[in-house]
Amino acid sequence: MPYYMDRHDVPGATAQDAANAHMKDVEAAADYDVHFFSYWLDPKAGGVFCFAEAPAKENLVAVHSASHGLVPNEIISVSEDNVLRFLGKVHDPVDASEVTSPFRAILFTDLEGSTRLLEEVGESPFMLLLTEHDLIIRRALVASRGREVKHTGDGILASFDTVEGALGCSMGIQAGFSEWNNAGRERDLRVRVGVAAGEPVDHNEDIYGSAVNLASRICDAADPGHVLVSSVVHDLGSDLGYTFDEGHEQALKGFSDPVSVYELLRATS
Repeated sequence: MPYYMDRHDVPGATAQDAANAHMKDVEAAADYDVHFFSYWLDPKAGGVFCFAEAPAKENLVAVHSASHGLVPNEIISVSEDNVLRFLGKVHDPVDASEVTSPFRAILFTDLEGSTRLLEEVGESPFMLLLTEHDLIIRRALVASRGREVKHTGDGILASFDTVEGALGCSMGIQAGFSEWNNAGRERDLRVRVGVAAGEPVDHNEDIYGSAVNLASRICDAADPGHVLVSSVVHDLGSDLGYTFDEGHEQALKGFSDPVSVYELLRATS
């Protein structure tokens, strides 16, 4: 689908205003076949900018109108290469077989202590932190050509055509949160990531199957700030130059036998 950037002239808009509007956009996006990747606020100029993919400009106008009524003052088509240059190389499928293959890598994220954080800071500050959390993950998804399947409240379920995309995204997510935490923020944000692979079933824009369940449970078992993967992801990732620990057997809820899991350490490239 085409990529667009739009501009909303909103003099006096605050970070809270922009965050609230963006959350409403994200909630309504699927109804209009729009996928929002990120947004920016320029308080001095009184502008809010959105980066999204959509079938046409009209879809962006429709979702903004339905979600909060702030219709864009301008929408421009943008080159994927130019907009994503600062995010990293977007994966291009080698051939049609890669696109049509039922194999998928499934990634789950989970924000550490989200319930406690909400209780400590209150709803409005928490929503601002959650918005920043979402943006860090979505930037990594864009860079690795991942598809956000759904937002789980304090995490994201995503699907990838390749294990390489999922592992690259995992590293991008952790790098993004490390940068956030090292910037002297009032609150650190730490996210655990779980990755599995297989042939899930797509239905009504959601995905199901053992690979999805495994990725979810592996995510639950990961330490905050770390990435844990299944044996299939480990084997394929090792061939691609990624490095893992020696692995261990992990008891996972819903699985009768312990499962082999490995922690992603780094890529050799």
